[in-house]
Amino acid sequence: MQPTHQAISVGLLTPPVWSLLIALEPGSPCGTSSRAVPSRRVRHDGPVEFEPYRGELVAYCYRMLGSFHEAEDLVQETMLRAWKARDRYDHTRASVRTWLYRIATNACLSALEGRARRPLPSGLGAPNDDPGAPLTPAFDVPWLQPFPDARFDTGTRADMRLALVAAMQVLPPRQRAVLVLREVLEFSAAEVAAQLGTTVTAVNSALQRARATLTDVGDAGEVTEPDDPGVRAVIQRYVQAFEAADVPALVRLLTDEAVLEMPPVPLWYRGSRDYGLFMRRVFETRGTGWSMWHLTANGQPALAAYAPEPGGGHRLHTLQVFTVTGGRVAHNVVFADPRVFEAFDLPQQISSGEFRQAR
Repeated sequence: MQPTHQAISVGLLTPPVWSLLIALEPGSPCGTSSRAVPSRRVRHDGPVEFEPYRGELVAYCYRMLGSFHEAEDLVQETMLRAWKARDRYDHTRASVRTWLYRIATNACLSALEGRARRPLPSGLGAPNDDPGAPLTPAFDVPWLQPFPDARFDTGTRADMRLALVAAMQVLPPRQRAVLVLREVLEFSAAEVAAQLGTTVTAVNSALQRARATLTDVGDAGEVTEPDDPGVRAVIQRYVQAFEAADVPALVRLLTDEAVLEMPPVPLWYRGSRDYGLFMRRVFETRGTGWSMWHLTANGQPALAAYAPEPGGGHRLHTLQVFTVTGGRVAHNVVFADPRVFEAFDLPQQISSGEFRQAR
């Protein structure tokens, strides 16, 4: 799927090209403004490339914001700011990567000013004990979104998992930035202090507080990768049970305390019993004959669920992101937001023949 914004060609900017672009800017003598063109140019030994950093910057902004779409927009803004400030870049003081992260961090912190955090339903209250409760969406809540792994090669996976990103949304924005920059991206305390315009002491203090807040999130090592053979086997059995509307088989694949949540619906369930009762309700309401597509999101196994259409074929219903631990499904976050479907480039409808061919 093509991005919704118009990409700026900032991937490769040599000094001669910079001068040409300056001359064609609206603020130059060749444009529509009388603003003077700066006479000083910072020259470099070679081209300055921005585009190779786009993927990791999108992942960074996603961790900060909890929204894939907003992350893409802010990275585009970062690229634009970097392009406009190219004459002020000094390669003797910081690498291009460090410089871009400083710009992206400032953009994220500005975007987060006065904004509510992006939660999952399990972060808003106690679990529901009525599998027949009305499924009323709360569109006024800025829900956490999943990250489409296929769109970018982010290099790291465990630190992208939904539970950790959701927990990070509780942190104050500057603590969030320190945690990601130091723990995930492995910038030094001095580099992070320069990026945030603060001191090394303040960075170390913020990191300590952030770690303390996230002590209950769990060990990333407990969550296996989606391409692990054992995980693939569990997800394949889940697909077979789901497509057969076999609730007992689904329940056998769950941990005793399995969690099911469904943003934008604010309620959630804990326990294999309530999980199974809710799934029985789904099949009674929407019928059998579902079809599932395998995906990954946030470094976790995911499935696109297609519900059967009365006239034949299937329509996209939900995107489900799984946490598998100890050979069982421990958590399933079910997304029904059309914007999430767009981010994963999922077709809205598909014929039975197309589904068989895709498999």
